[in-house]
Amino acid sequence: MSALTKKRFAEEVPGLLEAPLNNSTRRLFVAATRMNDGKTTVSLGLFGALRSMGLNVGYIKPVAQRIIELEGEQVDEDSRLLNAIYDVKLPVAAMSPVAIDPTFTRRYLDTPDELRPQVLDRICRAFDRAAFQRDIVIIEGSGHAGVGSVFDCSNASNARMLGAKVLLVASGGIGKPVDELAMNKALFEKMGVECVGAVLNKVLPEKLEFIREYGERGLARLGLPLLGVLPMLPKLAQSNLSQIVEEIEGHWIHRPEPMLSERITRVIIGAMSDRSIVDYLSPGTLVIMPGDREDLLFAIIAASGISGHPVVSGIILTNNMRPSSRILEMLRHTAIPVVGTDAESFAVTTKINNMTVKTQPGDRDKIPVIESLIHDHVDLRALLESL
Repeated sequence: MSALTKKRFAEEVPGLLEAPLNNSTRRLFVAATRMNDGKTTVSLGLFGALRSMGLNVGYIKPVAQRIIELEGEQVDEDSRLLNAIYDVKLPVAAMSPVAIDPTFTRRYLDTPDELRPQVLDRICRAFDRAAFQRDIVIIEGSGHAGVGSVFDCSNASNARMLGAKVLLVASGGIGKPVDELAMNKALFEKMGVECVGAVLNKVLPEKLEFIREYGERGLARLGLPLLGVLPMLPKLAQSNLSQIVEEIEGHWIHRPEPMLSERITRVIIGAMSDRSIVDYLSPGTLVIMPGDREDLLFAIIAASGISGHPVVSGIILTNNMRPSSRILEMLRHTAIPVVGTDAESFAVTTKINNMTVKTQPGDRDKIPVIESLIHDHVDLRALLESL
């Protein structure tokens, strides 16, 4: 933050930041045009890629909207994730200074003059701590430029307050992402914040060069450099069974630990004969069926016994039905995870297919993929030079 900007904020918010705000460490604010564009993936990948270049990298997420309870503190889910992966050597609560609980907005609107100085001061002090002895700090936003405006703490105003430049992330394409990037860039610029470039994410691999060429042309008309085009990678969209159980609010019937991190690559509904199901059995497959289809369960158990290893990565028993105790005992002698749910098979399958898969601390197999994605497809040199 420049001396002039700091003075202006001090005038706007009396009592803000009596301690000096770090103004020497490079800082990059990562924002997206909307939810699920890949902002956290880009932040994770940038952290790892910049660290591999020999830089001492810090991280902060000023405003947390997806919060969890951790050691008695309300913290941001993404801050917990990044710290678990990279061991940032800061308390997670320090990287997540403002947690937006369900009553926060109402409390803020009731007493804005009281809460605003506290909120902004917490963000500034947390940034100072994150930036101490660091070469660069990644500041992860909470959605698009305007998120947080209702409590005077939008991404655009936070980037301005922290003196950061912005990298925008949008989903792949040409027309729609360029339009969305134009709107976000306008709000950041209205707040006096420079947008140094954009990354287009989740692009079909076969359209990579096409999107790169025409996306670059479209963004050039906005004065916004295209710094990266990231291909869609199936592995990053694949969930494990634990995540699916949480999504469908299921309950464990048989939970063999070694199989819980297996990626689910295919979902099938057990609506065929016991002879036919054998053709569909393979690692990575999740089978969904009513619990009274003992013929199918026996076929899966038999195939696992013949092969000597699990032939599927999970079974979900629907309709609040359970097989006989004999079949359940046989299942417990396999390494196949089994889950129960009250919902019907079609409803469960629809919910799984519509899942938004977020990277979790246990998804360590995804981290090298994310790091390579950023290292190979983002112009890191140009990004660093812009800061």
